Amino acid sequence: MRRDISIVLVFVLLSACTPRVETPAPPLEAAAVAAPLVTSWTFSTDQIFPSDRSLMRPEDGVVLDDGRVVVADQAFGLRAISADGTSVPFGKFAEAGYRHESPSFSAGPNGVSFEPDRQHILIADIYTGSIWRVNARDQSTALLHQHEFGANSAECDTSGALWFTQSTTNRAGPDSEAGMFAAIDQPTPDGALYRIDLPGADGADGAPVQVVGGLNFANGLAIDEKRGALYIAETNGNRVIAYTLDPVTGALGGERNLARVMTPDNLKLDEDGMLWVASPARNEIIVINPDTGEARSVFRAATSDNDRLAAEWERRFDAGEPLISLMTPELWAPMPGLATSVILTPGNGPVYIGTLGDALVKLDR
Repeated sequence: MRRDISIVLVFVLLSACTPRVETPAPPLEAAAVAAPLVTSWTFSTDQIFPSDRSLMRPEDGVVLDDGRVVVADQAFGLRAISADGTSVPFGKFAEAGYRHESPSFSAGPNGVSFEPDRQHILIADIYTGSIWRVNARDQSTALLHQHEFGANSAECDTSGALWFTQSTTNRAGPDSEAGMFAAIDQPTPDGALYRIDLPGADGADGAPVQVVGGLNFANGLAIDEKRGALYIAETNGNRVIAYTLDPVTGALGGERNLARVMTPDNLKLDEDGMLWVASPARNEIIVINPDTGEARSVFRAATSDNDRLAAEWERRFDAGEPLISLMTPELWAPMPGLATSVILTPGNGPVYIGTLGDALVKLDR
């Protein structure tokens, strides 16, 4: 049975992350350019979307060409939300073997991203280590890779390689969620970045190769081939890290701190090449110019409770004290949950904020 599963995984990987040929990217050290102006917002409760708050841990998502927002959903894997707020399960996850049977076996769909072709969607599960691939046209779903520990975010590059982050060494099962939060409570340097080549390409066997280790809760991931760069959010390092990237060979180098951000979570590049990052502890969205490292806050749901708890979070972090007891509703209220990601609509459409709660926040621009 295990041999059969391996054969299926290899077949899926062979057909995954379809490569495309592009002109080589300029290096990360390219001349700085002025950042395009980005709208700023303040929070109001009428931005909560959908208003019936019917979602289940919509950590991250993407926007389809027809305008529907597809978000992570703990019960079904993914959920598609229409403009009127109605939503339905998206993807044939149950047929592919997905299950969420809390508390004995909790799934945690987390990072959601398009492949370069914008036809396929990747979903990384932070509790089970499964990385799923969904065809956005027919909703067929396949298990692309099964990692031994939880997988936070996954991206494909244009060579066809799969990259993903591991936040900590939590294994699927009843203790996986607790293991993940333990790594937030006390910084643990067991986060990592992995890369998988296509099986059969230049002798590659499809096995994951750790390319970066020793990270304190590796989180969001973004590949910037135009600049020849790769970015990682290190949540318990309070920083976004930049590496130089050779998009042909996958070689990384030149690690540097791109920006200091408190508890950075998911990362998204916009159409102008600016990097958006969510800060859960501050209920904040920040836009970074990767050429200069300049970081600008464009959204924050500020309250006196959040100000107090965020300041205490930073004090405890600096003192090496436990953090998780600060994750109470006062940290994120009146938001529907901690801000975890930015979901960008192409063509200057709405910006959605993913959360760990029961709804998104919709920002018009």
